[in-house]
Amino acid sequence: MQTKTVDIVKLFKEKKYSKIISIFDNIIPENQKNSRALIYLGVSRILKGEHSNKNFLLAINDFKKATLKEKRTRNSLEAFKNFIEVSVLLFKHDRSTENHQIVHKFFKEILSIYDQDKDFFSKDEFLLLSLIKVHTILNDLDKVREYYGELIKNKFYRPKTICAFIYNNCFVNNWKQEDYLKYGRLLSKNIEIYESEKLKPIIKIKNKKIKIGFLSSDIKSKHSIIYFLKTVIDNYNKDKFEIYLYTNNIKASEDETIRTIKSSVNRNYDIYGMNNLDIINLIRGNKVDILIDLMGITSLDTKVQVLKNRAAPIQIVWCGYCNTTGIEEVDYIISDPNLVYDSELNLYQEKIIFMPKIWNCHSGLDVKRTFNEPPFLKNGFVTFASFNNFSKINNSVIETWSKILKEVKNSKLILKSSLPRITDILSEKFQNQGVLSSVEFMNTKTNFEDHINLYKKIDIALDTFPYNGVTTSFESIWMGVPVITMKGYNFNSRCGESINKNLDMEFLIAENEIQYIAKAEELCEDKDKLTNIRKKIFDQAVSSSLFDTKSFSYDFFKTLETIYNK
Repeated sequence: MQTKTVDIVKLFKEKKYSKIISIFDNIIPENQKNSRALIYLGVSRILKGEHSNKNFLLAINDFKKATLKEKRTRNSLEAFKNFIEVSVLLFKHDRSTENHQIVHKFFKEILSIYDQDKDFFSKDEFLLLSLIKVHTILNDLDKVREYYGELIKNKFYRPKTICAFIYNNCFVNNWKQEDYLKYGRLLSKNIEIYESEKLKPIIKIKNKKIKIGFLSSDIKSKHSIIYFLKTVIDNYNKDKFEIYLYTNNIKASEDETIRTIKSSVNRNYDIYGMNNLDIINLIRGNKVDILIDLMGITSLDTKVQVLKNRAAPIQIVWCGYCNTTGIEEVDYIISDPNLVYDSELNLYQEKIIFMPKIWNCHSGLDVKRTFNEPPFLKNGFVTFASFNNFSKINNSVIETWSKILKEVKNSKLILKSSLPRITDILSEKFQNQGVLSSVEFMNTKTNFEDHINLYKKIDIALDTFPYNGVTTSFESIWMGVPVITMKGYNFNSRCGESINKNLDMEFLIAENEIQYIAKAEELCEDKDKLTNIRKKIFDQAVSSSLFDTKSFSYDFFKTLETIYNK
């Protein structure tokens, strides 16, 4: 067996994965496959490059057996991590309900194995990070936050981990704004700073035109960022500004809208696969005056390092993440007077740019707008809905929505997330509230046209809190559907408030959960009021600040010009 093991190692180094698989499947008896050998077999199946359900399942079986063959060894730990990671890969590879049911069984086994030897497994940073992926898919965000908390407590201060720790705490009311600043500064302290000799110098030259760069991993087909970026890309003065796009996406994610955006700017750079040092030097070499980051701490591929190493003389965060980054080298964050109050300025690392009306503006949807009569007229019951990511549906949201469903007889709630999730835990929480029969989970995998047409089935949209919807609220309003939201305590929890204020729909803004429920009840009891609000929203949405692209763009670039000339 030792000779064969050495041969296997040699074959593995030579990347002869198919031969390794053949030897294990046809020559080596099952009882002679130890944990290490099974790891080689499973990894060979993956590295062979055959991305099929069958191959993933075979590899998962190899890793599972390798995990169980030994206890508390390096092999069992490595095998268990591979077992988790390939199960997650299988989930993402095939989004069918049948496959998700198969993967869910693996997830249950994974969690059982972890619980049986938690003291051993919980000490490994990368195993916890793998386990977080499972709990994210299961939408068990309490566990996600718990494990990220453990990583931070044990001082595993990777920037990606700190970013995810901050981001996942946006979904609940556990933190104050002081906490976002505190952990943002922790992030800032743990981002690698390059030696100055490796960096091109920043050259400040007052050019005839101001060079503005946009940095994002989200400039891809149908991503929500596109509709806000398009507003400013379509409406800038080419005599005053040059625009550079730095897009961190694979080209397969492009569509006609992306190609149009790219053709509308002066330069476009595909930075996918580039290291951060080269990206920084590219931006510095382009002599960009103002770099606008569209991700903030949602940049889990560590593009925060680009900001920390100051790629441009002026750096701004906007749109993708509505809170402080905590990074000293980020100079400004774009907001509006409804989102950050004067008394709170010290709770944000960045200086606040207050747009006159609203912090961003949607470019509108490429669908014909027609007024839709409230569905309750035809159905005989009221339909509520939320198309926000399921991560935003915390326990307080579930309790509040459940009370509405109980109070409004025969009502229905449609839930749909843009990200694929297993809904068992979410369903169980609604079941515990006694309203699961009134909740419908829609398939994530619908095309964009079908997604937008779903709004025609909704009477009232329900916003999540404290992490409000943004794109979903703009979509809902574009389609003439009112959105009930609740006041918050910081930038990202006040987005719904700013949207409704700019729509002149302050009635739809609740002070607390009790008022949130009462407003939903009132609209359901007074059907004329609901119909009139829907008509008013439809009539005035396009002319409101939410979709007034020309006015927003004028204010946006005027603000940038003022900052540049300081």
